[in-house]
Amino acid sequence: MDGFALGMFLLAIGFSLMGYFIGKGLQNFSRPDKGHNYNHLIKESDLKFYLNLSQGEIEELLHKYPNPPKVELKGTTYYLYNQLMDWLSSHDLCTKYDYEKVD
Repeated sequence: MDGFALGMFLLAIGFSLMGYFIGKGLQNFSRPDKGHNYNHLIKESDLKFYLNLSQGEIEELLHKYPNPPKVELKGTTYYLYNQLMDWLSSHDLCTKYDYEKVD
């Protein structure tokens, strides 16, 4: 084989590998990753950053609804991010919310 034939052979192998990997990527294009299976633990003091609420609003929420999904380790309360987001968007929580009338 001379240099030109070897170059064309390697180019053909490169194109076939490229087609293979692009094809594998397109198979998963219509069904993206549904998210992570692990839970990210959030300290109670950091909830205000994740929920974009003030500390007073967090305390009021936890006082009004005292049963969020949480884990207590060595006296520190942690909230499981995925479960907390599901809990906050649950139908039960939304229907129990008492709207205050503003005069």
